[in-house]
Amino acid sequence: MPDAGPSYDEDGGQRRPEDQAHFAGQVHPAGHGSARPVREYRKSRGDRVGNAIFSVLARVGIGPAHLLTTRGRMTGRLRTTPVILVMQGQQRWLVAPYGAVPWVLNARAAGQVRLRRGRDRHDYTLRQLPAAQAGAILQRYIRIAPATRPYFRASKDSPVGEFIAEADRHPVFELIPISEASADDSAKARGRDVPGGLEAPGRADR
Repeated sequence: MPDAGPSYDEDGGQRRPEDQAHFAGQVHPAGHGSARPVREYRKSRGDRVGNAIFSVLARVGIGPAHLLTTRGRMTGRLRTTPVILVMQGQQRWLVAPYGAVPWVLNARAAGQVRLRRGRDRHDYTLRQLPAAQAGAILQRYIRIAPATRPYFRASKDSPVGEFIAEADRHPVFELIPISEASADDSAKARGRDVPGGLEAPGRADR
């Protein structure tokens, strides 16, 4: 899987692939009486170089990025890309600003991911948020990852309802630590039957 999104700049945003990006051909309302075209992501060679640089920085704990590792749904190989999380206290959310790119498909197929920054490594299961819950996370995300704004119909000043309206284009996942998920499963097992267990990321591709 190639890196699924652009790399990150020194301001904590994401670099836009200016040489290959193009507009989707429609102009959408962006709130406050303005209108904005929605850019479609096309990754450039520069983005691949940038991803490599910021992956190195994330490995030593420098900058805002975390390294997201998924297992390729077709190859079974581990794939890593830098991402920016939305965080509040102990809660973590993973946003896909460019839609169902390869890491999203891999994460959905596996049911879990690993995140690393510096020496910290944690495994998580995923829960995709419904649109009504994803809206507020997307609204916050474009404020901390400003270079992704051209890929949204809503602007940073738009009400949360506009983010809810386009949440299907930008999947948002709640990250649940594996230890918490296991404890929850154990508690359920004591009280009632539990459905099939978590599907490991190393399962055979179909």
